[in-house]
Amino acid sequence: MKLLVTALMIPQCLEELNSYFSKVVYKPWTIKESGGGFDQFEILDMLNTYVPDVLITELDDINANVLKSYQKLKLIGDCRATPVNIDMKACRDLGIEVLCTPARNAQAVAELLIGLLINFYRNVQESIKWVENGKWIQGGAEPYNLFMGNELFGKKIGFVGFGAVGQKTAHILEGIDCEISFYDPYVDAVKNTYKRCDIESIFADNDVVSIHLPVLDSTLKMIDENLLNLMKEDAVFVNTARSAVIDMKALQKVLESKKIKGAILDVLDNEPPTPKDLEIAKLPNVLLTPHICGASFEVTTHQSLIMNEKIKQWMKDNLFDKEFL
Repeated sequence: MKLLVTALMIPQCLEELNSYFSKVVYKPWTIKESGGGFDQFEILDMLNTYVPDVLITELDDINANVLKSYQKLKLIGDCRATPVNIDMKACRDLGIEVLCTPARNAQAVAELLIGLLINFYRNVQESIKWVENGKWIQGGAEPYNLFMGNELFGKKIGFVGFGAVGQKTAHILEGIDCEISFYDPYVDAVKNTYKRCDIESIFADNDVVSIHLPVLDSTLKMIDENLLNLMKEDAVFVNTARSAVIDMKALQKVLESKKIKGAILDVLDNEPPTPKDLEIAKLPNVLLTPHICGASFEVTTHQSLIMNEKIKQWMKDNLFDKEFL
């Protein structure tokens, strides 16, 4: 069996994969000068060139045209929490199994989310700009009073969606003595110190509301104006998941009218953003990052280890030739 890997993977895991497959071709998406995954034509050309039985991808456009044009794949490993880059219906129709790497970036997102919260509450960005603009001068405003902010300690944090990222974030926040509540009808086994609530209570009662929803038909624009208007005046809205689950016009309206303290966003409707998307970013009570919460070097290690374990299990379940076990 042959394997094509276009995802980022660590050397030790690639070496291990070499012992399972007769041939492993490693062509990570980083070889592209423009960055990003391979488009449908590029990935199809690679499939036809290297003729793999298994593909490990991450960012490539694996659409129905690719899958129907190259029908030799037995398995696709996707180094993502959910296979948003793959046409899953086409995979089901063609009998191709898909493996994912849930929680691969949970630690990365959790750490930066908390860092951004501290940044926002303590006015870090504003203080840096103040210094860079030469305003820290003798006899001028004293920064201690000018940029005095709030502590994260003791804040009530509400999560909408409480999967791997939400639970990892909550675990870290416990160390800061934050009070944790969540809304997620699909999560049962959690610590009894976390309070399960309806979604209206999450928005109405918390100092911070953090969104961790996947994009599904049922979640599109799920966070609407009615929910946002339930938030307290000093509350902070956080979205490090996907923009599609938010009614962004409603969020911008709430922020412009200063009905809440502000928002921390890592995602927008269009990436890269249009001028219209950037209107919300320019508001003084918004802290925006360019979809980097999951971007840590360690994520490559996490996804490599998770994927290798899943590949090994798949082989044990599906192959009888001991050469590949």
